[in-house]
Amino acid sequence: MNHTQSQFSSSDEDTGTMTTAQQSAGRSHLSASSGNSLTMGPNLGASRHWRDVFWLGIFLLHLVLVGLALGVFGLNRYTKKDRLNIDQYTNGILDSQAGLTEDYWPIYAIAGAISTVIGWVWLLLLGSRSNQMMKISVHLLTTYLAVLSVLCFWGKLYFWGFAFAIGSGLQFLYIMSVIDRLPFTMLVLQGAVKMVWKLPEVMRVACAFMLVMLLWLALWSFGAAGVVASSIGDGGRWWLLVVFSVSLFWTGAVLCNTVHVIVSGMVFLVLVHGGREAASMPRNPVLKSLRYAVTTSFGSICYGSLFTAAIRTLRWEIRGFRSKIGNNECLLCCVDFLFHLVETLVRFFNKYAYVQIAVYGKSFNHSARDAWELFQSTGVEALIAYDCSGAVLLMGTLLGGLITGTCAVVLTRHKHWDREMMMGSTAILMGMVLVGLAMVVVESAVTSIYICYAEDPLLIHRWDPEFFNQMSETLHQRLQHRSARVREGLSQNRHTDQTQETI
Repeated sequence: MNHTQSQFSSSDEDTGTMTTAQQSAGRSHLSASSGNSLTMGPNLGASRHWRDVFWLGIFLLHLVLVGLALGVFGLNRYTKKDRLNIDQYTNGILDSQAGLTEDYWPIYAIAGAISTVIGWVWLLLLGSRSNQMMKISVHLLTTYLAVLSVLCFWGKLYFWGFAFAIGSGLQFLYIMSVIDRLPFTMLVLQGAVKMVWKLPEVMRVACAFMLVMLLWLALWSFGAAGVVASSIGDGGRWWLLVVFSVSLFWTGAVLCNTVHVIVSGMVFLVLVHGGREAASMPRNPVLKSLRYAVTTSFGSICYGSLFTAAIRTLRWEIRGFRSKIGNNECLLCCVDFLFHLVETLVRFFNKYAYVQIAVYGKSFNHSARDAWELFQSTGVEALIAYDCSGAVLLMGTLLGGLITGTCAVVLTRHKHWDREMMMGSTAILMGMVLVGLAMVVVESAVTSIYICYAEDPLLIHRWDPEFFNQMSETLHQRLQHRSARVREGLSQNRHTDQTQETI
């Protein structure tokens, strides 16, 4: 009964949200007709305050410490075993099968080159084959994970076989749970691709940050190769690689979200000012967005990059599972508890914060809260909950990482078969980071489109009337769906009360 009441209260808000959205559209029409919509654009010439400086310091300190550790481990095995006499501190966990850094470093270099090519091919094919590439990402990932599972079982790598089998099963279940949402998801992604393809400077930003990531990966792979070649036992090597992988994940997320902020600011400007060539567009908008992203807003980016990706992934899985539970009240109660917990976290950690950071220069939590309140007050949150574009892009990123990891395993197996999974797992992360830098360009456009639609729907109408009509129709359908769930829950609640009174 409590569940039904909570369902009623949440959906009741959605019913009221429809009216709010209509009122917001009316206000947008008035503001657009008076020419005031341009005031929403970011004032790139204004000075901004530094935000989340503490996390900026933590990230830079982490880079220095991890960089030193990577250099030490790489040099210790470079051309000479135990060059820096580190083995004397690990006498209790030595392994007789030690190697050299240069045995593994070239394999990492090839893996980095493969993932870079995948990322660049993705960027090049965005304009002409985007829809096909999205479908390949969705359908091929499940098959690829299943094939990897079979190969691991065949090679007697049972742990990895079970891991890939579980991953394939979860991927298949998720696709089945959201298959009805994929047409709308493809519509949103095609709109985002249409936007970024007309902004060549955005593509150049993504390529530039891929080069920056490659420079850091040169040092990271040097240290990781030294760890794989070290005389420490397998347990010690795996722990060190996990620590360095967490560092790489954070660093890669920071670079991806920096691109996110730059692209979001540019897309928002284009939508607000009515086109890239508009007379009201500020000069050098990409350079100014880049300056703010790597200075005053960089601390907010470092802070958000720690938590946002994990919370988003957990939310996707819970939403997909929740929609297919049915009438199992006990299971639904447990999942609802997790769902509301994650929704609370999403209020303070969501990817739409990066648009607010780019446009207004706010702190991360302030930006995330404002963006989420904007979506809830206008009803656009129902549309975002229905959209799976972030999950589809993540599938493409995972597929690129898995292809890179497979190549690394094949190259390692010939000479160092006992280290193949160490090389493969770390190469997967390298591939995901580099391919993710290409994917984030599209994701940035998606988040900017939603923010603009929530603030002033007529901005989207001016940019693409057909796209606007399809989004508005879907939003209306989603709000009607939620209202129907409210009435159903209310009816069940009344029936339960009448039954209890009769008893």
